[in-house]
Amino acid sequence: MYRIELSAAEQSQLQDLQQNHIHPHIRRRALVLLLRHEHSPNDKITSITSLCENTITDYVQLYQDGGIEHLTKLHFRKPVSQLQSFDEMIKTHFEKNPVATIAQACKEVEDLTGIAIKNTQMRFYLKNLGIDWRKVNSIPAKVDIEAQQQFHDEQLQPRLEEAKTGKRTVYFVDAAHFVLGAFLGYLWSLTRIFVRTPSGRQRFNVLGALNAITKELLTITNDSYITSTQVCELLVKIAECSSGIPITLVLDNARYQRCKMVMDLAEELGIELLFLPPYSPNLNLIERLWKLTKKKCLYSKYYSNFKEFSHAISHFLATMNFSHQDELDSLLTLKFQLFTEEQIKKAGDFDKAAPTLSVIKSTKKASLANMEANEVPVLTCIEAA
Repeated sequence: MYRIELSAAEQSQLQDLQQNHIHPHIRRRALVLLLRHEHSPNDKITSITSLCENTITDYVQLYQDGGIEHLTKLHFRKPVSQLQSFDEMIKTHFEKNPVATIAQACKEVEDLTGIAIKNTQMRFYLKNLGIDWRKVNSIPAKVDIEAQQQFHDEQLQPRLEEAKTGKRTVYFVDAAHFVLGAFLGYLWSLTRIFVRTPSGRQRFNVLGALNAITKELLTITNDSYITSTQVCELLVKIAECSSGIPITLVLDNARYQRCKMVMDLAEELGIELLFLPPYSPNLNLIERLWKLTKKKCLYSKYYSNFKEFSHAISHFLATMNFSHQDELDSLLTLKFQLFTEEQIKKAGDFDKAAPTLSVIKSTKKASLANMEANEVPVLTCIEAA
């Protein structure tokens, strides 16, 4: 039995570790050392700590080899993945050929490396490589990234900077058309949930103007169509809320917004209309609000009639600044998605994805078969000669 003598300082340090250390292994080691200092035999320490004698001896040996500092180090065995030597190859493959399911990832990794692993291990492995489950986003097919960048830097940002200092009011304007129908979403549930599908195709139209700074929303609603008449109503409503500083509306190029009636009224009211470049929903802040509205009011919800449906949307839009303020502050930041040439290229190449491994294998087999077929006559000629 190893005997140890601890100084008063060491005893105090071990008592602190035994009572306060976050890891139970370290707390047990400190207790063993304190008991051994009191010359307690192994069987008594075993009964107190539920450790075997070999473990107790190992703890004492750790202290004798390196003191208390050595005693506080943990060296757990960390398993090494059999795929470790293939990390770069697998990462490169999935960068060019992203997969939709873990099962597909397992199949492609097995085809690449000859190593089969289960779905759960594959999830951990992909996360360790930095590959995660991410939602695919969209890029408008006809987007002009240079025009977007120029608009953002030279027109939008200067006005937003003025709005931050109170020298201008900036509104983002757009219309949303909510159709009374089934919006299916995902729920954590024990069994699959079914939502009844309403009949009819009634639409609740909302023309909104979102204040870029205060997140206040002004709306014009109806159940027919949004036309230049509704846009003019919104302009008047915005002018009535004006505090005497310049007003800018950021809006898309819908015909009912670019017509002469709207532009003349805006000029009369002293409101600047700032039209976005074509195909630029990513630069219109209010688009994010419409997505949030669908998430909160429509997905996995059933409304028995149009009145309930439209009331739910109107109530959310009217109370969101009180009931969802934190979510709005996080979602409606003045940071905008701008695209790069590389993203455009990748988006274009995604539809022309590389052939699957099975296709590659079958192509290789066909090539080998052709080579063998071409080599036979040559060999025959040589033998004949």
